[in-house]
Amino acid sequence: MTDVVITDATFPAVEAEEAAARTRGASFHRAACKTAEEVAAAVRGARVAVVQFAPLTREAIAGLAPGATAIRYGVGYDNFDLAALRDHGVKAAYVPDYCTEEVADHTAAMALSLLRKLPQLDASVRRGEWAAVKHSQPLKPFRDTAVGFLGFGRIAQEVRARLAPFGFKILAHDPWQEGKHDGVRFVDLDTLLAESDLLSLHTPSTPETRGVISSDALARMQPHAVIVNSARGDLIVEDALATALTEGRLGGAALDVFGTEPLPPDSPLRSAPNLLLTPHAAWYSDAAVARLQTLVAEEIARALDGQPPRRTIPGTAP
Repeated sequence: MTDVVITDATFPAVEAEEAAARTRGASFHRAACKTAEEVAAAVRGARVAVVQFAPLTREAIAGLAPGATAIRYGVGYDNFDLAALRDHGVKAAYVPDYCTEEVADHTAAMALSLLRKLPQLDASVRRGEWAAVKHSQPLKPFRDTAVGFLGFGRIAQEVRARLAPFGFKILAHDPWQEGKHDGVRFVDLDTLLAESDLLSLHTPSTPETRGVISSDALARMQPHAVIVNSARGDLIVEDALATALTEGRLGGAALDVFGTEPLPPDSPLRSAPNLLLTPHAAWYSDAAVARLQTLVAEEIARALDGQPPRRTIPGTAP
């Protein structure tokens, strides 16, 4: 049995994480788990389990040492069995703030690109055309454009700050934030869908939000409207989005996250028009990688020192 186990990580080295363990006399192991069975075997008896993308299931959680801590390398925690963490009294930490600026930058860049029809214009020039109006219309000036946020937490607020100089009208649907922000008109979901020229998704993946952008939701949007998703891939029913784009019932979309990653070769999204795709890259900068690993190393140290997590996963043991 090993005290600190990293089940999986895409980083070339994990020196800071290992140092946090070794300097406290704890044993350390970096695995390369992909399946639930591999994770359960790797973390059996561990005091600290650090997970990036692999599934941390009930079986794996049950096998941790009493009083153990599970740490997620990242913002989301869809791969953690939260009920099992609660049932077994396992402390759970995550790092929701290591890439806030990067995701906001990426989201704002995608939004501006879509609103100015840059993907369509670029494609038309490459085809040998020179027809600015043909591929730009309809095109509102930014001051007449409504940007809607589904979810208005930390990242959405940073995106709004980046877009503010352009003079957009701002709508949002988020019961937890309603009334807390000047210059933001909080509306119900139906109004958000109907009035947004650009809809930016910023909600976690929950049973209530999975598939929220469905065929029905898309039908309630304006045909020129565009969607940006840098939150969670399963918020969107991808087949429905691809169909809406292909049939011209939606103006465009930009996606950085997908229901299955990497995006399958046969995904209908690959051939859908007016669609900007990036490979779950919004979180990335050189500084963000270093920040994430440093914060996880500090979380390992806290766990071994018997201190509570800096950021506890909501709904899990304190």
